[in-house]
Amino acid sequence: MTELNIKKTVEELIDTFLYAGKVSLDLRDKGLIKKIKSDNTPVSNGDLEVNKIITQKLKEITPHLPIISEETSDNKSLNDLKDFWLVDPIDGTHDYINNLEEFTINAGLIINKNPAAGLIYAPSKKRMFYSYGENSAFEIVNGKTVELNCSKNFDKNEIKFVSYSNKIKPEIEKIHEKFNVKKSVRMKSSLKFCVIAAGEYDGYVAEPRAYEWDIAAGHAILKHAGGIVTDFENKEIKYGKKNFKNPSLILKSKNIL
Repeated sequence: MTELNIKKTVEELIDTFLYAGKVSLDLRDKGLIKKIKSDNTPVSNGDLEVNKIITQKLKEITPHLPIISEETSDNKSLNDLKDFWLVDPIDGTHDYINNLEEFTINAGLIINKNPAAGLIYAPSKKRMFYSYGENSAFEIVNGKTVELNCSKNFDKNEIKFVSYSNKIKPEIEKIHEKFNVKKSVRMKSSLKFCVIAAGEYDGYVAEPRAYEWDIAAGHAILKHAGGIVTDFENKEIKYGKKNFKNPSLILKSKNIL
């Protein structure tokens, strides 16, 4: 798949994401049907409907690529995947079902085990982010396309990180100290990748948790906005790992050494 085709594919998906976001909010307004999955996490009919909308479009425009989604078992037993989609139809289901705003709709394109493109839509915030290559990361703001640059607001004396919890673990606190982080704000969904890509925050640190579909789209967007994504050992994050489990994560502006 050439870069030109990746660009075309991503642009074809934007309207689908905006539509899926509208559906997610409409279903929430009507009252969601909720249940608990076998892993003790919540899911709703909204998650499943968004999943159907996104995966149907992906099958239509890239029929040759496997789709790995959080909400289906399809293809999860495949080994040594190199080129595929990772979909998290609703990241931040807790926020979604509790009428909060930080939930997102996500799809990341993996080529040769690396993030090649990403789309993330935060319907409640009306923020649509996407990317398809180096220096090609964007947000649609009031109908206009704005290029993302994670370094545009960087201030070495006022480094701001997002965090998964208000209670920061000692191992993560050490990394914050290393990077001279002055402030951290709690944020739970993949929106954290986007706000770092947009230069609103400077980084995020997480111990191994969650799955590849939680981070693939955000990884692509942040990387293509000039950001850096590694594990705690400064190694690149590759995709298609066994059980699609995440390693440790450090997201940061390229200005942070």
